[in-house]
Amino acid sequence: MNIEKKLRTAASSAIHSIYNYDVKNEDIQIQSTSNEYDGYFTILLFSFSKKFNEDPGMIGKKIGNYFIEHEDFIEDFNVEKGFLNIDINKLSWLKLFYNISSDDNWGFKKDLGKELMVEFSSPNTNKPLHLGHLRNIFLGDSISRILKAVGYKVHKVQIINDRGIHICKSMIAWIKFGKGDSPEKSGMKGDHFVGKYYVLFQKELNRQIQKQIKKGKTEEEAEKNAEIFLEAKDLLIKWENRDPEVRKLWKLMNNWVYDGFDKTYKTLGVNFDKIYYESETYLYGKKEVEKGLNKNIFFQKEDNSIWVDLNKHGLDNKLLVRSDGTSVYITQDIGTAILRFRDFPKIEKQIYTVGNEQEYHFKVLFKILEIQGFDWAKECFHLSYGMIDLPSGKMKSREGTVVDADKLLKEMVHISAKRTKELGKINDFNKDEQKLLFEKIALSAVKYFLLKIDPKKSMLFDPNESIDFQGNTGPFIQYTYARIISILERSKNIGIKDDFDINVNVNDINEFEKKIIYLLSVFPDKISIAASEYSPSIIANYIYDLSKAYNRFYQEISIFKEEDSETIIFRISLSRTVSKVILNGMKLLGINMTNKM
Repeated sequence: MNIEKKLRTAASSAIHSIYNYDVKNEDIQIQSTSNEYDGYFTILLFSFSKKFNEDPGMIGKKIGNYFIEHEDFIEDFNVEKGFLNIDINKLSWLKLFYNISSDDNWGFKKDLGKELMVEFSSPNTNKPLHLGHLRNIFLGDSISRILKAVGYKVHKVQIINDRGIHICKSMIAWIKFGKGDSPEKSGMKGDHFVGKYYVLFQKELNRQIQKQIKKGKTEEEAEKNAEIFLEAKDLLIKWENRDPEVRKLWKLMNNWVYDGFDKTYKTLGVNFDKIYYESETYLYGKKEVEKGLNKNIFFQKEDNSIWVDLNKHGLDNKLLVRSDGTSVYITQDIGTAILRFRDFPKIEKQIYTVGNEQEYHFKVLFKILEIQGFDWAKECFHLSYGMIDLPSGKMKSREGTVVDADKLLKEMVHISAKRTKELGKINDFNKDEQKLLFEKIALSAVKYFLLKIDPKKSMLFDPNESIDFQGNTGPFIQYTYARIISILERSKNIGIKDDFDINVNVNDINEFEKKIIYLLSVFPDKISIAASEYSPSIIANYIYDLSKAYNRFYQEISIFKEEDSETIIFRISLSRTVSKVILNGMKLLGINMTNKM
């Protein structure tokens, strides 16, 4: 039963009858009623005021009175300013709920037969994953789930930035200071181990820069001529010339990092369908640059560097290959984009999950692909998101002040254990169950906190705030879900059958129940909006609103003390349906629920 569709048809009939004016159903705007007004469905009247030269309040009263007289599914209405707020009758509420509760796939659409690709994570191999990566990973993973929910086949990929000056810096530092050390010998996770040498490189570079500045050189001159920096540049050239010893060390250190990444991804509950490596795709990029040079799409300077002139497109000149023949980031991005469309010829769009500091980079990339003649270039999309900071300030990886993802998650588990024990509700959990519970709560806290904010906005992550069991947090939603599961278990144990159907004679439906049914009814719309806007925050905040509404219902309405047996059946079914939608909504965020807390 589609209430909004019925309301549009009813409103169209009312307007025709009252004003002798034909309006298309799709032109009638309906939204959720604001919390400050009574009602659940609101018809916007402002657009009709000019057409009928009448106050929108008067228009609303006329349409509302017509509804009461001619539409038996409408129970009541009120008009506030330009809003006609509607409530429907008990039978309509029950029909609406029955349709929702009897649909095991409520909110999810069938296969569209269309394919998309979502790129996310895409770390460098010179450091472990950090808090900034977590926002990227959770956003990309959740968007992939949401797009799948609206019917797309989604290919989740990442590009590993496994070559370039960054890894050469770690390699040089290991050569100088490593003395044969390894993750196994040091007892460190592989990505942490390599990241340590990236920080050591920066410390030594800074030492050498200060030494040169004291001799009268500028900071810029000192950095360009620092011995350790020149050694890293030389290592990069040797790598591109396939020097066997350099390649051997490069593979060794990258494998240390991959092993560390895999452990983190497993903890996060994230996986990929295909992984691309910059060390491979940059070669495709260089070939495409050569093709573009031969076609005069690109141009070469006297120092042999290759560029593209994008000034007529409102952009600048862009370097594609350095004068020494080494490639830059955009070289591999060109190759990666082309390779992906060859690997997955059915995809309609490539979605790049990358921070907003790279917005200009992607404008340039997409324009280069377009002028190269690739029609699909216009279907490449940059899912830009804001930066993330901590109460202590901004993170800087080269200074070693980033918040490491693994350490953060361990700290979150510690906070989770402390907060949960303070509540005193885990006495019947054994140690293994407690450990699993603390981990689930911790991960839900981080994921939910990072996803509840609109991706376009920068944000401040507060670990303590994220793990609060009250308010708009993952743990609060998990607690609500566990409470409902407990209610369902109790109903099962005392023999109450959850066999609600449209013939169940419920005495009445109160305002708390109406609110819940209404929220359940808009779940499909929330998924569609989240998919079209690439924003998991819409799902996150919707699930919070649903959880909050259920908790209000639970506090105000007795389920098991109700004397009418059919009303009890309805309320148990209502609880079960809420738990199903919460579970499915949190799955769209990549969050696993717990049945007991």
